[in-house]
Amino acid sequence: MALFQYQKEQIIKKFQRAPMDTGSSEVQVALITFRIRELTEHFKTHKKDHHGRQGLVKLVNRRKKLLAYLRETAPERYTQLIADLELRK
Repeated sequence: MALFQYQKEQIIKKFQRAPMDTGSSEVQVALITFRIRELTEHFKTHKKDHHGRQGLVKLVNRRKKLLAYLRETAPERYTQLIADLELRK
């Protein structure tokens, strides 16, 4: 269920703003998005995993809050992140 270390490193390298950046809003949203996508695939086969679904809802809410913060503070970075992650159609 969790991301492997090399997957996490690739995501961080792609979305970081500075060489040692691992905790910016963009990186956090990207990591949460990939976890959400993995969990969504998991629930396609395990429909009765209600405890896991609760964790998915928490992740979605955390991502929503981070995106709202990013939209208010840096709109250009927000639109770029949305485009890179293909979140809004």
